[in-house]
Amino acid sequence: MIKTLHISNYALISGIDIAFAPGFNIITGETGAGKSIMLGALSLLLGERADARVVRDSTRKSVIEAVFDISDADGIEELLAENRLDSQAGECILRREIAPGGRSRAFINDTPVNLTVLREVAVHLVDIHSQHQNLLLASPEYQMAIIDNLAGTKLLLEDYRKAFAAYRVALKQYTDTRELIRRNRDDADFLRFQYEQLDELDLQPGEHEALEQEREQLANVNEIKETLGKAIDPLINDEDNALTLMRQAIDALEELSATIGTATDGTDFHALAERLESARIEVADISDSLADYDMSLGADPERLEEIEERLSRLYSLELKHHTENADGLIEIRDRLAAQLEALDDADNVLATLEIAAKKAKKIAISLAAKISEMRASAAAEFADMLRRTASPLGMDNLRCEISLTRIKLGLDGYDQIQFLFAFNKNQTLMPVGTVASGGEISRLMLAIKAIVAERMHLPSIIFDEVDTGVSGDIATRMAAMMSDIGRSIQVITITHLPGVAAAGSTHFKVYKVDEDDATTTHIRALDEDERAAELALMISGNPTDEAALANARALINKNKK
Repeated sequence: MIKTLHISNYALISGIDIAFAPGFNIITGETGAGKSIMLGALSLLLGERADARVVRDSTRKSVIEAVFDISDADGIEELLAENRLDSQAGECILRREIAPGGRSRAFINDTPVNLTVLREVAVHLVDIHSQHQNLLLASPEYQMAIIDNLAGTKLLLEDYRKAFAAYRVALKQYTDTRELIRRNRDDADFLRFQYEQLDELDLQPGEHEALEQEREQLANVNEIKETLGKAIDPLINDEDNALTLMRQAIDALEELSATIGTATDGTDFHALAERLESARIEVADISDSLADYDMSLGADPERLEEIEERLSRLYSLELKHHTENADGLIEIRDRLAAQLEALDDADNVLATLEIAAKKAKKIAISLAAKISEMRASAAAEFADMLRRTASPLGMDNLRCEISLTRIKLGLDGYDQIQFLFAFNKNQTLMPVGTVASGGEISRLMLAIKAIVAERMHLPSIIFDEVDTGVSGDIATRMAAMMSDIGRSIQVITITHLPGVAAAGSTHFKVYKVDEDDATTTHIRALDEDERAAELALMISGNPTDEAALANARALINKNKK
């Protein structure tokens, strides 16, 4: 249940703190006092979108924080653990902060979370029923959610949705492959022609670049040989070539070594001669390599023509297939080969994929059937419970039927659901949106909430003027129903009816205060006398009217009994 609610710097609210009680809490106040503002702030804790316009003072952030007692909340501890959120001694704290610029942040137990996690946790803690939800009653999605909650299909639905997703993947793979095979068969002759055109070339990796390099060499052989000569001649061909000169220097050093030995300064002419000999050998080796390469070069017009022809074919195919080199053509050739091979085995491939899709569909249908059975059972039980629950609210002639129609497999199975109602004798069963008045829908929603809240064990439920469109004895009965719900869970009701307000065990009043430069919304808990005065105000418009006060006290005492 909600223990405390703090709202600061939000719309007309400068700062309020409310301590809610277990049982049946009532909130009253004049129209425009700010009850809807409080509800809007609370809805932010359920993950609603934030709006920068609600920030009252643009110099600081808005804060909405609620502390929940989760000691009786089913599954909430496990949910917190799944999201790696620490539990706080039987409490859970939800907080939203809205910066003046509109950016909002969400926290659970002081840990930042995204709105998806906030919604997932909040939906287990509180349910807010507003006039908007009255409109939802006609929605097939909302009707399905009610039946699924009562049927307890959550885990089975998770399994089904996984199976349905697997079926969708298998079906797509089958249909895509079938279409590809159809297109390939239509183009089989062309595919084979393309493959054979590439295959007969006997393409080699890196061939394009190697051919261009060889062509460059053959096309410039004379220039290359001339340049080589400039390197070779000084080394070995000229009269005073490097090798000859180096041989003369070595002989001179050996002669010095024989004559002097080692000079007085330590110079070793023999060692120098050996070093120069090593250098001569290296130069000789370089000269031989250059000479061998020069000998290998020769004008070869036939080879050059052959290369030009090969490159021309490569260029043409590369342009045709939008690739840059022979490696790209090899990839295309191999892909075409795979497509042609697949065509040869297409029937077997397609049959295998079809079997897989049928198998996946069978699994999904089997799970959908189990879900449908659970829904059918819950629907029949719900219709009976709804008749019994709504009867005390002046709906003795209510007839209800939950129609389940089988449709194409979808995200929720193969059921299409529709709530059909008749509110008067001999009236044809019709969808709720076409036959119900506003007051009837309000009573229906209260009855539905009473059933769902009891089954789902929600810690708290908030009714925002669920009594709209009703009065008198019916309003009293609705109050009694909300009070009865409040015996097992916390109920917070915003109302304009004194008969409903008198049924609460705790009463809060929302009111506005005009200050010098602003109007602010406040809320406070009422004691017995203040509560009687508030009810008198609701009855007669005068909180001091003796007759209205007597009537108010009588209503309070009656509900206490």
